[in-house]
Amino acid sequence: MKITFLAHASFLIETANKVRIITDPYQAGCYNNALGYQPINEPADIVLVSHDHADHNCLTDVSGNPKVINAPGDWTVQDIKITGINSYHDTEKGAARGKNIVFVIETDGLRIVHLGDLGHGLAESDYEKIRPVNVLLSPVGGFFTIDSKVATEMLNCLKPDITIPMHYKTSVLDFPIAKVEEFIKDKKNVKQINNSQIELSKDTLPKTPEIWVLKMARE
Repeated sequence: MKITFLAHASFLIETANKVRIITDPYQAGCYNNALGYQPINEPADIVLVSHDHADHNCLTDVSGNPKVINAPGDWTVQDIKITGINSYHDTEKGAARGKNIVFVIETDGLRIVHLGDLGHGLAESDYEKIRPVNVLLSPVGGFFTIDSKVATEMLNCLKPDITIPMHYKTSVLDFPIAKVEEFIKDKKNVKQINNSQIELSKDTLPKTPEIWVLKMARE
């Protein structure tokens, strides 16, 4: 399996059978150009949309007539099992920013969890649905999502093999959120990956949990 960090909360996951999954594709230049990442312009077989905001739901740049999954539930697409778990974009049960979907993707013997714009801590019943986690794609910037403190608490509960932080401030993202350094500053086992793409299998997972900070392909 290959995972490419496109930018923001958008990843391209390519399975061993060449199925291409894109998570939360953003609209380049949205919010008066506050989001300055380059357009995605990638083909996909499946697109996962965690919620209906412009920096997470833009399908116009994605080619290939993909199957779009944007609701809670269970799906099997080819050999991929996808579970969408209802959650919220805030700490007020959606009153401030609406609902959010946590996606669990099972393929190639791995479980990848994309938290979308999760805005609150999870209940134990949610953790039970999500575990075990091989790769956790987690927002860490705060304000619109969970911050580094809540993300850290989540890591301690889920114990993913690999955590890849996302949805944080960069030089081309003018959102009032924290940089990734706020999340990793007090962490051990942090790896700075000088690439936007990683290749994984069950056999190559680290023996102890690690945080991998990837480059963004569209920054």
